[in-house]
Amino acid sequence: MNETNLMSKMKISKAVATMAIPSVISSLVTVVYNMADTFFVGQTGDPLQVAAVSLTNPIFILFMAFANMFGMGGSAAASIAMGEKNEKRMKNVSAFITYASLITGIFFAVVLLLGAKPILQIFGANKQTYYLAYGYLFHISYGAPFIIWSAAASFVVRAEGASKEAMIGSMIGTVVNIILDPIMISGLHMGAAGAAIATTIGNILASLYYAWYFIKKSKCFSIHPRYFKYKDKILTTICSSGFPTAIFSVLMSVSTIVLNQILVVYGNAPVAAIGIVFKANMFITFLQMGLANGVQPLLGYNYGAGNIKRFHAVESYTKKCCLVVGILATVLYFVFRTQIIKLFISDPEVINYGVTMLIAYMISGPIIGLLFMNMNCMQSVGRALPATILSVLRQGVLLIPLLYLLNMVARLQGVIYGQALTDYIAVISSTIIWKQYQNSMTEEKRFRK
Repeated sequence: MNETNLMSKMKISKAVATMAIPSVISSLVTVVYNMADTFFVGQTGDPLQVAAVSLTNPIFILFMAFANMFGMGGSAAASIAMGEKNEKRMKNVSAFITYASLITGIFFAVVLLLGAKPILQIFGANKQTYYLAYGYLFHISYGAPFIIWSAAASFVVRAEGASKEAMIGSMIGTVVNIILDPIMISGLHMGAAGAAIATTIGNILASLYYAWYFIKKSKCFSIHPRYFKYKDKILTTICSSGFPTAIFSVLMSVSTIVLNQILVVYGNAPVAAIGIVFKANMFITFLQMGLANGVQPLLGYNYGAGNIKRFHAVESYTKKCCLVVGILATVLYFVFRTQIIKLFISDPEVINYGVTMLIAYMISGPIIGLLFMNMNCMQSVGRALPATILSVLRQGVLLIPLLYLLNMVARLQGVIYGQALTDYIAVISSTIIWKQYQNSMTEEKRFRK
């Protein structure tokens, strides 16, 4: 496929579909990937095992924070470089993403392995769940470099227009994880620890695939060490562009820790239930996130090429798609809410909590894609600050105090609505901020400042 035709000439609906469908599939694969551990651990029938996996969710989210920062930032930088026909810059970006991801992963592995006990205590682990959670933490830690880089690499691969290849990489990790989960968890009786081992092996194989792609197939990118550099604004451009996405994930990790700390007071069942709901609700969220992330290269390329009209056309069409997909997915979840929770566990107490929590989380399902699109638009044009503010607002400044407030006012019934309420405020705020920026643009030159 001709890259220039796809990015700048192809019919908007076809271009969006070409880029977004593989991205959506990759996102759904990621959802299945994340659901797999909870699902197979749930089949043990032990709520404590499920709670242990739930308690360690913030660690995986933290890995994704840096993966998204390098991946989204790298994708934005690479897309603009492609629009500008700057081949050396493209190679610098891909090499930086590779080695920055691996170094960051090694750092986290060391910190988590050395500080496992206090970290798990902060996360809300008690005497019943500590050793189960430790088993998961130990094995996920040494997989950190591969988890971060494989996720980051998928974004950069998509920036080249190779959405199918990015999807294949994601599927490799997911399929391996799904195959190994029942073997490790139930077959070898390793429980939560087995889930972590399966996840790590899956990411190692996905990383090997992406390494092969960059070395053998990529036309624009390289991971050769000679292209690795952080000067000439490589570091600042990538990190500033990807920072909103990173801070979003970091604060999600923090808010998850806070939520677990609040819920554990009510027992291990609510902790297990929220872990299931969090994973299940990812389907609705990641459907729309996949759409938004999929068109990011289109946005970045056309901004870099100065084609502002096409930029806005891609934005408008994708937002409509996000709304339709969000509504349909939310309705589906509402109808089958009980069956969805029962897929993961048979414990009646956890099921009752889970159904109530899932309904609460679904309230923002129809519109959350608009937030991701508004943030992606800002990142694509180098407006990282407002996107960062929105991330901080959604998962930090607003959500965390709101969780404590709702717990004081309405106890558990109030806490579970905190995320949905925050989402609506963030969507409205992002729409206002992005609209004001659009209205301030009287000419393309001003737009590209």
